Amino acid sequence: MLRDSRKVLCFFICLFLLKPVMAQGEAGGGQSDGRGENMNMWSVLDSGAKGDGKTDDTDAFQKALDSAGRNAVGGTVFVPAGTYLIARHLTIPKNVALEGIWKIPTAWTQYQGSTLLAVEGDGHPDGAPFITLGENSVVKGLTIYYPNQVGSNPPKTYPWTIASSGADNSSIIDVLLVNPYQAVDFGTRPAGRHYIRNLYGQPIYKGLYVDQCYDIGRVENVHFWPFWTCGKADKKGVEEFMALKGEPFIFGRTDWEYVFNTFSWGYNVGYHFIRTPNGVANGNFLGIGADATNRAVVIDDCAPYGLLITNGEFVSMIGAEPTAIDVGMSNTGVVQFQNCAFWGPASRIARINGSGTVMFNSCNFGFWDKDKKQLPAIEASGGNLLVTSCNFDHTGRHVMLNAGVASAIITGNRFAGKTQITNNSTGDVQIGLNVGNVKRKSQESVSQGGGRKLGAFRQFLVKLLRK
Repeated sequence: MLRDSRKVLCFFICLFLLKPVMAQGEAGGGQSDGRGENMNMWSVLDSGAKGDGKTDDTDAFQKALDSAGRNAVGGTVFVPAGTYLIARHLTIPKNVALEGIWKIPTAWTQYQGSTLLAVEGDGHPDGAPFITLGENSVVKGLTIYYPNQVGSNPPKTYPWTIASSGADNSSIIDVLLVNPYQAVDFGTRPAGRHYIRNLYGQPIYKGLYVDQCYDIGRVENVHFWPFWTCGKADKKGVEEFMALKGEPFIFGRTDWEYVFNTFSWGYNVGYHFIRTPNGVANGNFLGIGADATNRAVVIDDCAPYGLLITNGEFVSMIGAEPTAIDVGMSNTGVVQFQNCAFWGPASRIARINGSGTVMFNSCNFGFWDKDKKQLPAIEASGGNLLVTSCNFDHTGRHVMLNAGVASAIITGNRFAGKTQITNNSTGDVQIGLNVGNVKRKSQESVSQGGGRKLGAFRQFLVKLLRK
């Protein structure tokens, strides 16, 4: 009797332990859809991916992504370490993440970690993007490499690497795009509330393009630098192309873009603010940098709410007449530079046109007029200009106001050498309380230099006090 009771107890214990496994088999049909132990996790290996860099793994990836997309709550498609040839392109469904092993942005990791090889679209820059993101979808922890790209000028053209499908809340996190011709397109289709964090790469032609963002987009920790070509003589042609045509950051219509800790090196234009049929940009740009450019910041037009650019560093030194800030004839908006640094062998710090307003406050201007053509640091030909509490650390012509300037305030600045401000404007201009770094007379000589009237006045005061 005791033996039978033990058998019954053992039966119920086994039934209890097997119940979750049986339920999983009934709900998911076993492992046939590529799910691992986590019901919201799929592995591309379980869907047939080889990861050998030779077998086309497109179908295996898309199968896993589609399976996750059919899940009511979405899920994650995991890409284990390996090199995966994707001969066509991928679509990430709503509420799905495609995630590799990287937990940080990497450099020089092609063929390491979770690497995707992109080969489709050679010669078709307007073709289907390599990866299209749906609503609430994510690309994370991956390296994407174009193995057939060449190092010559011009390079091969390819479609965008990652693009929005037109839905909101698409994200890119901890990703290296080694050598894309065009990196991220969050503008051809709407991409509201997009989020980019820890994106590294060497976009050859265009880096990040933002437009049609009707609710705040966020971009942080982006580093566009010659990860693929640096120190390689056979790839110098690509660097020449970048210097002539490359634009790493392009902003069209975006309603308060928040951009933090971004950097580019070796491009024609660092940050380009454009007007599209959808409108113009306004936003908060903190800790941004553009080095080794022809023009670090180009503003065709912007919103009246303003471009708030703080703690930036801008170096223009390549190409014809390198100019750090170039504000175009069509600008009607407000641009504010706060606590920014400008250095390098530039021709000008800023060339300002249009009818908008440009402000420089607490900025440091290190060098300009590299060819000794008597060019000023700041030349304004239109709109309104405010320059306050800035340091001009180079001798020469400091500010030139041309006839088209509507108004200007130039106050509280320090100039190396003799202050040189030229005012050809007929507008309302206020200039004052500026100092030039020139040798001053002693206090005694200044008193003596006041003439007999000053001396007589002091004698009068002395006599008055003695009475």
